[in-house]
Amino acid sequence: MTTAESIEASIAAGLACEQLQVRGDGHHWEALIVSPAFEGKTRIQRHQLVYAALGERMREEIHALSMKTLTPAEYASATA
Repeated sequence: MTTAESIEASIAAGLACEQLQVRGDGHHWEALIVSPAFEGKTRIQRHQLVYAALGERMREEIHALSMKTLTPAEYASATA
């Protein structure tokens, strides 16, 4: 069964994250991911990093994942 915690664990295993929050109802998921790996990357490249971390789960289990991908600096200015 797919849970927010299992999605977080998969992302964290493949991507160094300073902040990671996943919420959802079992079908639709939202993620806030803050990672230094996003520095200098486009939004599409950032999402590709997350998809790579999730691997087969994106095709088999997770059908709707909305992502907010930020660098630590972007996150700091957004929460200031």
